[in-house]
Parts: sequence; structure tokens; C-alpha cells
Amino acid sequence: MIEELLPASVVAVEAFGEEGVREFGDAPLYPEEEALVARAVEKRRREFTVVRACARRAMEKLGVPPQPLLPGERGAPQWQEGLTGSMTHCAGYCGAALVRAGDLASVGIDAEPHEPLPEGVLSAVALPAEAERLGRLAVDRPEVHWDRLLFSAKESVYKAWFPLTRKWLDFSEADIDLVADGPAGSAHGAFRARLLVPGPVVGGRRIGHFDGRWTVQRGLVATAITVQHT
Repeated sequence: MIEELLPASVVAVEAFGEEGVREFGDAPLYPEEEALVARAVEKRRREFTVVRACARRAMEKLGVPPQPLLPGERGAPQWQEGLTGSMTHCAGYCGAALVRAGDLASVGIDAEPHEPLPEGVLSAVALPAEAERLGRLAVDRPEVHWDRLLFSAKESVYKAWFPLTRKWLDFSEADIDLVADGPAGSAHGAFRARLLVPGPVVGGRRIGHFDGRWTVQRGLVATAITVQHT
């Protein structure tokens, strides 16, 4: 699912539902990883284990020896030198996307259950202009939960942003315009996130926006952003 949203240089590995847990749930953790979830509830431990197993499978596909994957500043994964990537997990899904740092400057992915946001969340994450656009999209394409899609896109924006800036980015600091591809009934498309604060500098050029892709499949909504070297 995520792989469809990413260029060929990115390796994506995913685990869906109980099938994914059976495939990856018993994967061993490194001692330093084990220490982080020693007292965690079963759900947290399972997601922690499965998403790291996905990431290590991606490392193997890139020909990189698997290594411990520990959270760093603000919880962002600390990728080994020469790699960049992103991880995501939600109920019934874990995924990791990994690429050589020479091929892309940054990657951000997110997956969410394809269902409406809890009451009150949209008003906390959406700008007035975004909320207005979502209303129009909901009329044209009612089969998509646009509020959840916007939330996922904002999560992908932050995951692409943070490795480049090491700074916080609030929901209100990116204005996201979602577009559906194809005729009514299709569940995929693109989005542009216009940064409302000074963007990261990549290759000597300041970036003012991120471009991404989205899809709805298997009861999930997924978003992905890649940032090119300039």
C-alpha cells in the first residue's frame, strides 16, 4: 500500500493485521530495544516489535546489516548513517519506508484507520481554509473520510520535516490542499503542504512546500511524502 505512493528508490515493508503479527510479531529485539518496552502493555510491545521488524527487513533489502532502531529526539527514529526513512503503525497495520540518504533528503509516511476523526479533533488540527476545502471534497467524494486523510497528511508532513530541521512543526503551520485523482469512486490522489513557517534548507535552497500522495485501501488511509535533494 505505502509502496505505491513512493518512488522506486524507497523500500517499503508492511504488516497487515493478524497475518502481519504472525510474520513479524516474534522477531527478536536488540537488548537496548527490549529495555524500552520491558514494562509496556502487550499492544504497545507488539507494535514496537512489528514496525522494527519491518524496518530491518527494509534494511536487508537495501543490503544494509540490520541494527537496533531507537527513538531519538521527539521520538523520531535514529537511522544509521547513510539511511533515512519513516515508520508508522495503527490498529491492524505497521509499515516502514527506508531509502539511502543520497537518493532522497527525507521521507515521511503515515497510516490511519479509514474512519472519521473523534469529535473535536478536526477543529484542533485544521486551518479554516482546510476545513472549508474538506467540506467541498466531502460533497464531491463522500466515500473518503477527508478529516482523517488530512490528519494523516499532517503527520507525514511532520515526519518529513523533522529530520531536516530538528524543530517542532505545529498542525497550524502547514496548509494542506488535498486532490483526488480519477473519477468519483477512486480512492487515491495527491496533496501539497504549503509551509507557513520558514521551510528547511536542502542543498542550499529553502523549501516552501512538500508534495505527497495518498490512498485508501483495506480499511486504511495512507499518506507519504518524499523530499528530493535540490
